[in-house]
Amino acid sequence: MTRTVSLQNLVSRRSCRPTGEVGAIVVGGDFNGLGVVRSLGRQGVPVCIIDDEHSISHFSHYARHAVSVPDLRHEGRAIEAILEIGQRLGLQKWVLFPTRDETVAAFSRHRSDLERFFRVPTPGWEGIEWAWDKRKTYRLALELGIPAPRTWYPNHEDDLKQIPTDKPLAVKPSIKEHFIYATKVKAWRADNATELRERFAQAARLVHPSEVMVQELIPGDGRHQFAYCAFFKDGRPVGSMMVRRRRQHPPEFGRASTFVETVDPVPEIEAASQRFLREIGYYGLIEMEYKLDGRDNQFKLLDVNARTWGYHSLGARAGVDFPYMLFADQMGYPVQPVRADTGVRWIRLVTDLPTGVLEVLAGRVHLGEYLRSLTTAHIESVFCREDPLPALFEIALIPYLAVKRGY
Repeated sequence: MTRTVSLQNLVSRRSCRPTGEVGAIVVGGDFNGLGVVRSLGRQGVPVCIIDDEHSISHFSHYARHAVSVPDLRHEGRAIEAILEIGQRLGLQKWVLFPTRDETVAAFSRHRSDLERFFRVPTPGWEGIEWAWDKRKTYRLALELGIPAPRTWYPNHEDDLKQIPTDKPLAVKPSIKEHFIYATKVKAWRADNATELRERFAQAARLVHPSEVMVQELIPGDGRHQFAYCAFFKDGRPVGSMMVRRRRQHPPEFGRASTFVETVDPVPEIEAASQRFLREIGYYGLIEMEYKLDGRDNQFKLLDVNARTWGYHSLGARAGVDFPYMLFADQMGYPVQPVRADTGVRWIRLVTDLPTGVLEVLAGRVHLGEYLRSLTTAHIESVFCREDPLPALFEIALIPYLAVKRGY
């Protein structure tokens, strides 16, 4: 059941709003970034958005500044642009919020340069590299006894002969940004040796062969996927939330969640996640994705996202306002431990509707069941009565986003 927020809690939240001009810089203005903008804006925090795409956050009435730059994918140019904007607009000591993995990597590698002007919650590279490179992620998971899908790391086509092909496989990148921008997908399926060779060769033309992984495909769709979300500090979670994906886009290799629900904590997932994060000395916001393997009933680690994630705005509705918790901690305000309520649901209609149609046509979901689920969502990723313009502009941007990101 969802907790009712008391008047006393509301007064307490208002009383800790910052009164100065120190604010936050959100790098990336899609719906992920919009969630950060609204979280902080509701607490009276001034926000600057920096993006290299046409983004909906620019139209939020919570945005104090909205700046477009030519390129955030190139590490050096991104750091130069952010420093220049910060100095030009007088944003000294503002808190940096990255929303993409490549920005996390840039902030981590250039942390010492950025810290001279900004507050940088992103940890140093010695911690971030374990989330950035999935080869390191799975290696550390193995060392810590955390279950993960069986994974192979072929360097050339001859290595594929050592990989059994009697069951479906996924060909995927170890550093996903190098792959996703080129393909608009997270992984490719291979059902036999011929398809495996073709997919490996195709991937090796896009990224270095050493970045291509082959992984066993765990049966099941998004409903078998869970995630541990937290604000992690000093070896423990300050705020935490467990969720289950009800639907994802695309249905098999979900690049993004489309319908998510908070659930009761899963002890195995919590213990594994905290063990991993303590090992790398992690600080900040984190999402760790797992899939329940029905063959051995184990939750297996899929991904580690060292940043805000697409559905993080679900947290505020469930009682854990992740972006503001991080901002408050950076400002030195007290942050009390809190765990998310269960049964709170988030939806991203612009991708969930086409996903739902595909699921109904494939016979995996009954039409009535799908339509009923639409009425149970507590929060939509973009639409908000108090801040309506981003939703209107998202509709107009759908063709652009379909080409730019594959939506």
